[in-house]
Amino acid sequence: MARSRPRVWLLAGCAAVLLWAFVAQLVAVGRLLVMFGLAGNAEPSPPPTALPPRRIYKSNGYLKISCNGGLNQMRSEICDMVAVARLLNLTMVVPELDKRSFWADQSNFGDIFDVKHFIDTLRDEVRIVKQLPKRFGPDNSNNILNMPPVSWSDETYYLHQILPLFSKYNVIHFNKTDARLANNGISTQLQLLRCRVNFHALKFTPQIEALGNKLVQKLQAKGSFVALHLRYEMDMLAFSGCNHGLSQEEAEELKRMRYAYPWWREKEIDSQAKRLQGLCPLTPEETSIILKALGFQKDTLIYIAAGEIYGGEKRLQPLQAAFPKLVRKEMLLDLEALRQFQNHSSQMAALDFIVSTASDIFIPTYDGNMAKLVEGHRRFLGFRKRNS
Repeated sequence: MARSRPRVWLLAGCAAVLLWAFVAQLVAVGRLLVMFGLAGNAEPSPPPTALPPRRIYKSNGYLKISCNGGLNQMRSEICDMVAVARLLNLTMVVPELDKRSFWADQSNFGDIFDVKHFIDTLRDEVRIVKQLPKRFGPDNSNNILNMPPVSWSDETYYLHQILPLFSKYNVIHFNKTDARLANNGISTQLQLLRCRVNFHALKFTPQIEALGNKLVQKLQAKGSFVALHLRYEMDMLAFSGCNHGLSQEEAEELKRMRYAYPWWREKEIDSQAKRLQGLCPLTPEETSIILKALGFQKDTLIYIAAGEIYGGEKRLQPLQAAFPKLVRKEMLLDLEALRQFQNHSSQMAALDFIVSTASDIFIPTYDGNMAKLVEGHRRFLGFRKRNS
């Protein structure tokens, strides 16, 4: 009995050592899972990123901007205007979005983009305020100059013609901002700032990101998918004057719409000439032919990243027949989830932007603003495919 007692203690000790080693192994495996992102919800939240230090400078005045166009055109314009504010040492007011265009979207900047993130991300470059100080109210409008900048201008124009105006006015309101600043050989410093605005500062609201990611997850659950930016909406056809395949009544309707918007400069447009120059969007029927020629199979899952197609389901029939697995956001999300975004075309376009960026392949049918911006984001991510 006395001899067996040391043996019992020895067995107990060995068992304790083995148990301790087992627990240590579990902890080590857990750490590896977290390290490689395989631990699901067990992964701790990343620590908050420290804000960049504020840039200290004497402001020459306030720059207020009213964007024009659709979501992606306005996004590009905001990048330009931040660069202008930095170049001229101005205080920028959070941008106003277009509410007068064809879409009649009443969304504010904060309905689409995270305002705090926008201000904080750029604080080491430009001072941004949510609104003008009260002293620049209606009773003091003499201190505010309303004007559009000259499009396609370079840095010299802003330094030599816009900056001197601040000696007379405290605020300049650019009531149109299609400046096309990047097309004019701007400095590397300003181009880097434009990229920073586009890829980092202009972050969608948590509500838009959550619903956009939900769309992506639903699509990915079905397998690989193509995001097709089918730019065949009424505004595009009216603005471009492209009426190939349309009835005479439809062509006249588009022409009337073109005349209804005075800031669309071209009124009388030769549709055939535009088409021969390659300046028209592909029709749904042409799109189906191109997709088949590229080797896409009939069972390809295609998400249509677009608004209402001109001509409705009838116009979509050739594409639907060739690729039956054609889906839209309205088919993937219930009505309640989409309710807050309906009648807000820019917010709906933001959802399409998220899906297009995350898709396995992105194909635009027109080389417009969305096509360029999505392509840029996919290149920024480093591995996304785009067919054009």
